[in-house]
Amino acid sequence: MAGAREGQASGPRARQYAIAQAVIGKGKSTIEELVDLTGVSAMTIYRDVAVLEQSSIVQLHNGTVVAVASGLHEADAVFRLEQASDEKRLVAAEAATFVANGSSVMLDDSSSSVWLLRALSELSSLTIVTNSLLVADEVTENRLAQLIMTGGEYRSWAHALMGPTTVQNIESMHADYCFLSTSGISSMACFHPYQEVAEVKAAMLRSSEVRVLLIDNSKFGRRALFKFAELGDFDHVVVDAEAPEEELGRLEAAGVHVVVAGPRGRRARRTGAAKRG
Repeated sequence: MAGAREGQASGPRARQYAIAQAVIGKGKSTIEELVDLTGVSAMTIYRDVAVLEQSSIVQLHNGTVVAVASGLHEADAVFRLEQASDEKRLVAAEAATFVANGSSVMLDDSSSSVWLLRALSELSSLTIVTNSLLVADEVTENRLAQLIMTGGEYRSWAHALMGPTTVQNIESMHADYCFLSTSGISSMACFHPYQEVAEVKAAMLRSSEVRVLLIDNSKFGRRALFKFAELGDFDHVVVDAEAPEEELGRLEAAGVHVVVAGPRGRRARRTGAAKRG
């Protein structure tokens, strides 16, 4: 019976998410219940639970897996943070070199913003402006910088603040830098599937001096419903080393300043002219 269920969550990440869903939904689950749910061995479940414990989603206590995250939106945020984490970490480390001590920095609600914030930890006297509760938690827990929240309506599915108040408050400020990510890049433009998210990103773009786009190679050739920027609107576009050469060539031909973050700190800077910064 368990073997028949194995296809339901066969990959490690999909299986771990299924475990998180089950435990958060009920508040707790036994190892045996999770074995039956996923169709894998108890040893595999213990390994998966250990991964989820490290992310503060669940906790193992006397053979019972207990929910720590208060809802699936928190688990979603953590899982997004871990997707393509190596690439995002390298991109963030490169992007952080643009920022000077004492700067004001706007960060959107993308997982890339958390990696960027961590890369900025050696700088002093920063002011972070964000609509992301994940970013805010990181700032306050580690005392990384002064924090300004944008205000607005809480959206549990994004673990972030959005809406007209958010946009209005962002537009009342002007930061030294903003760092944004995108769900997809197509036809030299950036897209996101949700209008509210796109509106916040566009407002941050309008309300900052130096604008930096953070992307990993998976974003090329993907389109969503709402466009929030042209690639030419950014002063720098930072990508990982696996980005398609054809796409990079297209960006450079259009005059976009592209920076490729290589593995193990090796970086190749490309020739598109930076507009400023």
